[in-house]
Amino acid sequence: MKTLRLIHRWTGGLIGLLLAVLGLTGTLLLHEDAYLRATVPHAADAQVQDTATLAAAAARIFAGPDRPRSIVLATQRLGLHKLAYKGEHAAYADQSGAIVQAWTSNWTRPEVWLFDLHHHLFNGDTGEVFGGVAGLAGLGFVGTGLWLWWPTRRMFHVRLWPRMAKRAAIVHHHRDLGALVAPLLILSLTTGATMNLKWFSDILRAPFTPPAVMKAASAPPKVKGGKLARDLDWAAVIGAAQARYPGAEVRVISLPAKPGGLIGVRLRQQAEWLPNGRTQAWFDPADGRLVATRDAQTLPLGSRIANLDYPLHAAKVGGLPYRLVMTVSGVTLTLLGTLTVVTFWGNPTGSLRRRKKAKTAAA
Repeated sequence: MKTLRLIHRWTGGLIGLLLAVLGLTGTLLLHEDAYLRATVPHAADAQVQDTATLAAAAARIFAGPDRPRSIVLATQRLGLHKLAYKGEHAAYADQSGAIVQAWTSNWTRPEVWLFDLHHHLFNGDTGEVFGGVAGLAGLGFVGTGLWLWWPTRRMFHVRLWPRMAKRAAIVHHHRDLGALVAPLLILSLTTGATMNLKWFSDILRAPFTPPAVMKAASAPPKVKGGKLARDLDWAAVIGAAQARYPGAEVRVISLPAKPGGLIGVRLRQQAEWLPNGRTQAWFDPADGRLVATRDAQTLPLGSRIANLDYPLHAAKVGGLPYRLVMTVSGVTLTLLGTLTVVTFWGNPTGSLRRRKKAKTAAA
């Protein structure tokens, strides 16, 4: 128990601040849509999903001299399309296709750099791996913390803040709060780690579906497309996707990433929790002909379980009540990580000195 307590304390002191940063940024991002509705024109507009309006917006946006690579369409909570160009260049457009705001650096938009910090730690793929490892470390803290809390469970009290600014009171509050919110922390940390670490996700899904099967099921079709037509009939493209999956919400329109690629249209069927869906339709960019489709509801079980990670992690299901629940998880992680660092670095070797004095006195 003493060794476990020492490991828990030292590792928490070393990466507690990182977990606090992830908790704080994640909490803020839960309410990104509300922030945009309050600060960006047309962000509070009602969502439009009829074929004619979507096609007119796509034609207007893709006809521009600086054509974006993809359009993430407006949702029920956010009435803006988001356009992605090369690098950090991006923009918001209203549902007619008119550009509302554009930027060429992530630092221009607070919600963009917050996401970059939360998901990539400002360091691309390397930062993503570090974030996933931090999530696994956080799971270790929850497990060891519950083990250390169990002998003191009869002294459990629910407090939002330590009753006094003394180390003993802070440690007691830390254990009780961590035990109380442990299920939410496990959910947040596990889903975050699986999204950042593919090997960890594969391990968790392997009992349901072999990783090789999941990879094959998500592979794009092996069909070569022609050159993108200047006057492509976007109404026919979007209408064909909607006809193939009646009732589905059109979510993303992507142009070919390289010569010979296909136009991709992602849709979200009503049974899908993922906000942009995993249902897909591919079209030949030369003539808009539908060449392949993929129904997300027919994916292997492991893939369908993996598709729940993001909506559960980012509270994209369950409405405001679940967003508030995950807000509690994020605030708790922020508080636990911050207080751990404060108490540890305030006296990192104090417990070791106390043990040494106790042994000396006993001798």
